[in-house]
Amino acid sequence: MRWLIAGLTLVATAMLLRRLLRLDAAGKNGVGGREALRPDLLAIYQPFAQEIEAQTTILDITLNDGFGEREANRQEMAWLLVRLAVGEWDRLTGLLVGLQGVLTKYLPTTNGIVSVRRVATGHFKSRALKDYVGLYDFLDRILFSSKARFALQLQLLARASDTLSKEVRRACREGEGTLNSSDELWTRLDYFFHDFDLIAKETLLALRILLACQSPQGAHDLAVDLHALLERSVRVSVPTSHQ
Repeated sequence: MRWLIAGLTLVATAMLLRRLLRLDAAGKNGVGGREALRPDLLAIYQPFAQEIEAQTTILDITLNDGFGEREANRQEMAWLLVRLAVGEWDRLTGLLVGLQGVLTKYLPTTNGIVSVRRVATGHFKSRALKDYVGLYDFLDRILFSSKARFALQLQLLARASDTLSKEVRRACREGEGTLNSSDELWTRLDYFFHDFDLIAKETLLALRILLACQSPQGAHDLAVDLHALLERSVRVSVPTSHQ
């Protein structure tokens, strides 16, 4: 009981200190967030955002086609489409994890207070993420530094991306082996995609926030890394021709 009381006291103290330090106000009115980026920063952000949104749309369409085949009782075709979706899922995971790594690299050189918006546990549907995000939510409440909170969020996004990728591959193997058409398994796939789409959006929001906090040189260097990451993603996505 003592450790519980001590923990609750620590959380309450952290929240009070954050208010006194105006960190919560910075999250609402500070740098980054959803306010408009300067044209030079928007030119860095848009190509990456468009690529992630395009890949997410392709993944969504492929999975929806799989659900349609399942409803038409064509289980073999349904799971073939899921297998195709998993390939697209892996490519998108690589792009997101790469972006999360770039953001982690440039976080120490950002200027001033970094705006941080908590990722709420209730927004996730899959059990695989609900438990982990709950732990993150607790840790986020006791950290004072905006950069430490932002670093924690990047860790959450990276681990969530990896976890969902493993879970969807496991579900695909399970379904393909038996041509499983159960509501439980297909609901799991639906929840995995919902959470994956949320992770992609949160990662793009993190990119906007960090871009707005960079010096001109930092923004230039970050743009170089993003371009290299996009080029690698395109090379992976294009099939190699056989000689």
